[in-house]
Parts: sequence; C-alpha cells; structure tokens
Amino acid sequence: MKIYLLSLSALFFAPTAHAASDSATSTAWVVLASALVFFMQAGFALLESGMSRTKNAVNVMMKNYMDGCVGGVVFWLVGFGLMFGSNLTGWFGMSHFAPHEGQPWDFTFLLFQMMFAATAATIASGAMAERTRYGAYMIGAVVISGFIYPVFGSWVWSGIYGGQGWLAKLGFIDFAGSTVVHSVGAWCALAGILVLGPRLGRFAADGTPRVIPGHNLGLVTLGGFVLWLGWFGFNAGSTLGMTESLGLIALNTHLAAACGAIGAMLALRTTSKPILLTSTVNGSLGGLVGITAGCATMLPGYAMLTGLVAGFVVVFGMRLLDRWQLDDVVGAVSVHGFAGVWGTVAAGLFFTGDLFSWTRVSVQLLGAGMAFAWAFPMALILYFLIAKTIGLRTSTQDEQRGLDFAEHAEVGYPEFNQTVTFDGADLLRRS
Repeated sequence: MKIYLLSLSALFFAPTAHAASDSATSTAWVVLASALVFFMQAGFALLESGMSRTKNAVNVMMKNYMDGCVGGVVFWLVGFGLMFGSNLTGWFGMSHFAPHEGQPWDFTFLLFQMMFAATAATIASGAMAERTRYGAYMIGAVVISGFIYPVFGSWVWSGIYGGQGWLAKLGFIDFAGSTVVHSVGAWCALAGILVLGPRLGRFAADGTPRVIPGHNLGLVTLGGFVLWLGWFGFNAGSTLGMTESLGLIALNTHLAAACGAIGAMLALRTTSKPILLTSTVNGSLGGLVGITAGCATMLPGYAMLTGLVAGFVVVFGMRLLDRWQLDDVVGAVSVHGFAGVWGTVAAGLFFTGDLFSWTRVSVQLLGAGMAFAWAFPMALILYFLIAKTIGLRTSTQDEQRGLDFAEHAEVGYPEFNQTVTFDGADLLRRS
C-alpha cells in the first residue's frame, strides 16, 4: 500500500514537474494524447452545433475551429510563459514566452498544454451561441487562452522551470484540470451570457423558460462520443509518460462518464421529467469533468460515485440557470463549472490513503473558489469592455436571420435556409 501511495503522489505532481524520462516511448504517448485532446475540438463543434439551430450551425463550427488556431498561437506566444515559466512569486511565470528552442521534451510538453488552452477557451462558445458577434467572440478567446487561463493555471501547475504556484504549495489537487481548465472556462462562459443576455424568445415575459431545441441530436450524440474518446488523452496523457497507472486513470475516466449519464437519467426520473438525450449526454460529460481532478488519486468505486453525483449536479444546475433566466445554449456552465467544482471537492474527499480529510477538502474548496474569484470578474470586465466598444451581441435582425448568414455569408443547410432565413440572392451579392 505504501508503494501504491507513493506512485499516486508521483502522479499527482507529474503536471508540475519535468518528466523524469525523455524516452521515445513517453514522448510518443504524450504526442498521441495531444492528438486525442485536439480531437476534442471536433467533439465540441459537433455537440454545440447540434444543440444550436440550423441557421447558426456554421457559426458554431467556425468558433470551435478557430479556437484551436488562435488559441494555440496566443498560448505559444504568451500563455505558456505565464503558466509554466519561472514562477518565483507563486502567481505567474516570467520566462519561456514564444519558445522556439529547448530540449525535445520541452516541445512535447508545450504541444500537450497547448491543447488544454484551446479547450478552456472553447467552453464559452456553446454557452454564448446564436447571439454573439464572431469577431467579438474571437477577441474573448484570445484573452482567455493567453491570459485568464494561464495565470490561474500557474497557481496550480507551474514549476517545471523554477518556482511553484501558491495553490500547489498548499497541496491543491487537480490532476488534469477539473478546475484549472473546465471551471475556469465555465466561469468565463457565465460572464459572457450575463453580458449578452438571453436569446430572443428564450424566456417569456413572466420569466418562464421556453425550450429552443437544437437542430441535430445525431451530431450531439456523436460529439459526446468524440469528447469521451478524447478525454482518455486528456486525463491519462497528464501522466506525461508511460506508467503503470494509465489503466487506473483511463478506467476511472470511463466509469465516471458512464455513471454521469446514469446520474442524469435518475435526476430526470426523480422529477418526472422526460429522459432527454441532450441531458444524458451532458450528464456523461459532467462525469468526465468531475473525475478529471482526481482520476489518478481515487479508486474506481469512488470514481463511479463522483460521476453519479456529477450527473445530478448537471441536471439540477441547468434547471437553476433557467430559474435565474441565464441562457446557456449547451449547458456549459453546469457541465464544466458546477460539475468541475464538485469534482475538485471529490478529489479531496476520496483521496486514496487520506479519505474524507477536512484539511484536504478545505484546500480544494479554496482552489475552486479562487478559480471563480479570478476568472469570472476578469471575463466579466473583458466582455463588458467588448460590448461597450466594438459590440458583443449581434443585432436583432441578424439574430433572427441566423449568424451563418450574418457573419459568414454561407450556411450549413442551403436548400433549407435559403427559403427560410434570408434571400438567396442577397447571399450571392455578399459572397
């Protein structure tokens, strides 16, 4: 047991320490894991597009596609240095900006972390869908990838080039990013939907929520599967090497996702609501988000419990947002924010060898709270400034026509949209 706990401890500190081995095998695994995490962008694009209406399908796909592009470049330019550079103060890195030389492992590690930055940025895309100007959204994605996400990440994961983040010194556990990646992205999304306001017709005059169904549940399901697959790279790749614990991490990831879907189903059933596909997929994603913090430091039974509770958290979280008249198109705040907080606490509760330690849980609560205290106000200021300068929300006419036409002059379903949302001749003139 002592040897097992030591191996878990070594795994926990893996993201904040230089990999012990630069072997070709470890490099190959991390590169493969990077590709799996990158593939999650496709999962987000499919899921968010499917949960949106036909007239916004291209716009949603474009945002997810470009998140990986501009997010990767700005993270290389600024974000990596802020997050992983020499962090002697404990608050942010001060070296390795725009890295273009170094050891082979440095480039491997940069590649892997670049994918995480894109994931954090793209969480806001789905929540803010169908009424956000494309250019304004991209400015937000740049700031999230290059500043908001890396600064908080430096508090937890920095240290490979000297120093250590202040939360890491306290013993904060977030192996692969329930808080660092997912909650930070969700709090940015929450700020965005507060500044934007709801879509036209989303809430009645008395505040009663109206359902605006997505156009393609097949895409939603496929997106859920793609994200599930990519999450094996997200979590197991965070070992930064080929270790014997990969099986445990991958198993915990899978069990939590499965139990997340079951938890969502039970939550819907206990309230006599229909068992919706969208809520079920979101439940499994909530399970994945929840297990991300503790996937390397808890046993499978606790991973299942973490995922099960996350499913309930997602369903009731989405209902809470409706009550507050906050229009989150895909449920991103519930899936990545609320389930991320629960998963962060669960990582402290179910830490192998030190179960239900109040000291450990209190550090976890502090870290989750600091993520909100940092990301939410920073994003709120960001989106408020965008709204007051170039404008964040599209016009009423453009929202009614659809952002595919208004922002991109092309549509995903031309045979349908040409007669429903706009004059096709006008599209040809603008092309």
